[in-house]
Amino acid sequence: MKASKLIVVFLTLVFLLGFNSIFAQEEEEQIRYYQMEPLDDSLFINIQSALFIDPPDPKAEIVVDLRDANNQTISIKSVLYPFLAVPPELRARIITYPFKLNLEEDINYGSVFTRVFQKIRISKVAQPPTKMQISPALGYINPFFQLQGGERLGLSLKQDVGLSLGVGTPYSGALETNMMEVNFHILGVRAGIFSHIDAMIEAVKTQNHNNTIFSEGYQFNYVLPFGNFFEFGYFAATSKISDDRRNRYLDVNEGTTVLNPDSSIKYQARIIDDEQSFLNWEFRYPLSILGSTRGRVYVSQYLDEWHFGFALREASLAGSTFDISFDGMPGSKYREPQYNINLLVQKIMEGWGFSAFAIGPSASISRLDDGSIGFSKIFVNMRFKMGTSL
Repeated sequence: MKASKLIVVFLTLVFLLGFNSIFAQEEEEQIRYYQMEPLDDSLFINIQSALFIDPPDPKAEIVVDLRDANNQTISIKSVLYPFLAVPPELRARIITYPFKLNLEEDINYGSVFTRVFQKIRISKVAQPPTKMQISPALGYINPFFQLQGGERLGLSLKQDVGLSLGVGTPYSGALETNMMEVNFHILGVRAGIFSHIDAMIEAVKTQNHNNTIFSEGYQFNYVLPFGNFFEFGYFAATSKISDDRRNRYLDVNEGTTVLNPDSSIKYQARIIDDEQSFLNWEFRYPLSILGSTRGRVYVSQYLDEWHFGFALREASLAGSTFDISFDGMPGSKYREPQYNINLLVQKIMEGWGFSAFAIGPSASISRLDDGSIGFSKIFVNMRFKMGTSL
């Protein structure tokens, strides 16, 4: 019952966040005094490079004032520049930039009740994905590397030939698993190996009974060539964990095994080894919500467990830029149901680090060792951006 209430509360908050953002958008009107939302890294960098700002900041605060035809200005981080100092091509892009915060809007005592109804604009809440994201052969290319869980970092060697790597499973939360993987991609095929980094599950000694522990193995996956929406594959462990390591992994003092009063096993972490194999699949839909540069919703079966959720990179709301993801595992033959939440805030550092780094909490809601429902894990997670958004 408590788990159901927590899930309802979380989903309600997510719904309200999206609903409120609908009312926060601007009307299609001639806006002459506005702040540019930081949703186009290359444009922001080009503007600052043209004004000899070094180093350029892709998430800088840029305010444009075109109200006086004889004194048009652009302000970058509170420093004022003549608008004519910007090259003509960039000026045109600034004027037609679609993501503007209107600073000229009239606010009165009644605005608290009426403004939200005047600013409804659905088009910016959800937008189609980029061509790269819907390509079955190129969808793996991804500049974001999350320290624990999440999509794999995808590096292109030449178009549809490249590499990807990740720590944790694509659906795991912080401190949940010791898995790491490296893959090779070509024409929609993903072939790779996985191994383990035990330090990822040894940081805490409690509430580890819902962890998944891996040995070594390989995997083959294929994305159907009709679009980046369905992937299926084969996952197999090739080595058996020794009895000594198994006993160490499942020691009661490690929090991976919970006993009943009669010493029988109440909860125990799952181990993937000894030639266990699985058929995995994922149905996903890439999209952009709240101006995110990369996003998707999905339903999948992974290691014989069901998952559903969403992930957004560099979403923007009320001047903040953040990553948010949710993964739900509603049922499993091996583990208790679990719900993972990540919220990573991007605007932490100055200069180039403005968009290169995000940090925030990662939390898992599941059944605790005493049988109640609560936060089994709360830890810090981090995300690094290795290149330009696609």
